[in-house]
Amino acid sequence: MTRLLNHDRSLEELERDRWAAPSGGETWLMATVRELRCKPIGGLTVEDMRLLIRQDVGLAYLLPLAVEVLRVDPLAEGDMYEGDLLAAVLTRSAEVWREIPELARDVRLIASELADVPPALKREVEGFLAR
Repeated sequence: MTRLLNHDRSLEELERDRWAAPSGGETWLMATVRELRCKPIGGLTVEDMRLLIRQDVGLAYLLPLAVEVLRVDPLAEGDMYEGDLLAAVLTRSAEVWREIPELARDVRLIASELADVPPALKREVEGFLAR
C-alpha cells in the first residue's frame, strides 16, 4: 500500500504512538531513536533514516521516504559508507516486503540497475535480488 506522506509530521504523530519516558538509563541508540521519532520526517537526514530503518522503527513511513531518496541517489550515504541507506533498506525482513510488494518492486529495480555495486553492498544486493 502506497501512503501519501505528510513530511511535516513526526513518526510519533503519524503512528499515534508516544513512547513513555524511560524509567532508568537508556543507551545512546535508544535515546537517539526516541529523539528522531519526534522530528518531522521531512527533516530526517539520510543518516537518521538509515539508523531508524536499521532499528525497524517507522518502516511504513520511512521505507517509502528512503525509496524517494534512493531513486535519485541509489548510493546515498549516511555516516557509515557509500550506499548505507540502501543496505538498511535491503536488509529488512522478507515479511516487511510481503506487506508492501509495490515498494519491494521499486527497491528491486533500484538494486538491479546499480552499474557497479560497491563491495560493502554486494552481499545485501545479491541477497535481496535472490529472494
